[in-house]
Amino acid sequence: MLASRRCGTAALRCASRAALSSSTSSTTRLPSHVQARDLLRQPARAAKFPSALRYSTAASTTTEATSKPNAALPEKPDYLNDAESAIWDKLAAEFSPTELMVQDISGGCGSMYGIEITSEKFRGANMLKQQRMVNTVLSGEMKSWHGVQLRTKIP
Repeated sequence: MLASRRCGTAALRCASRAALSSSTSSTTRLPSHVQARDLLRQPARAAKFPSALRYSTAASTTTEATSKPNAALPEKPDYLNDAESAIWDKLAAEFSPTELMVQDISGGCGSMYGIEITSEKFRGANMLKQQRMVNTVLSGEMKSWHGVQLRTKIP
């Protein structure tokens, strides 16, 4: 607890020094503790996520997707490389997803993949069970991967 107080105090000192050094006029300055408080109360900036996420979604509406899950397969994107395409094919065959995104996020070396899948087959299973289902389907490929970023959803 003492260490956290020190960190908070150090952050407050740094913030107040920054506020003092950024002011130009000494006559219009607020007290340093007020400046530091105002700096610390500013909302944190949101983390930026990759803007080029590539999704493949079903063309049918959600009512059609729930009534005919096999007919609502998303169209396979043409930009997938061979490894991404093989992963996409396995997941599409096993889960009949309404949304599926497969992306090599390792920088092109094929050691880490980002996978987002939405399937009715996940209904009733918790997140851990859903991800284990996907891991079972991709277990052969995953042995050579460094990692996988997996997001599963229920439509």
